[in-house]
Amino acid sequence: MAADLERKIEKTIYKAALALDEHNWADWFELCDDSFFYSITSFSPEINKDMTYFEGNKKELKGLMDMLPKHNTDHSPLHRHTSVYTVDVSDDGKSAEAISSVTVYQNMLDGINSHLDSGESRLFVIGKYIDKFAIKDGVPKFINREAKLDNRRLDKGSHWPI
Repeated sequence: MAADLERKIEKTIYKAALALDEHNWADWFELCDDSFFYSITSFSPEINKDMTYFEGNKKELKGLMDMLPKHNTDHSPLHRHTSVYTVDVSDDGKSAEAISSVTVYQNMLDGINSHLDSGESRLFVIGKYIDKFAIKDGVPKFINREAKLDNRRLDKGSHWPI
């Protein structure tokens, strides 16, 4: 049973990456529990502390995703390469935690960045997803995702969830 839940959690993580790549917010939010909380952080050795770039609950994220098309944002597509490292299911099978590596590439569009050619891909960010899940009736749902980045600088106009 634990192996089956582990596989379901891995598939959920990969489905989330596909939904995010496609800006399919409805499918991404469907993978998240109503209590979902999301954050983007990075550790700064200069100040010896974690820095928080973004944090919000599911309702706040939905509002942000609804507003983004109305703002001037970088529309160069992001593509996530995710590898699940660990999945730990609780003894009672009602919750789980997972750690995944994530590398995000950006395909540059015309006029976005003058030192890169149109269509050129570049490394955007690298880091880890630290995920927590609630499992109800054998279905895992995200309750928390921390995108813990190795990068300490994000480009302007990049407001999409990592």
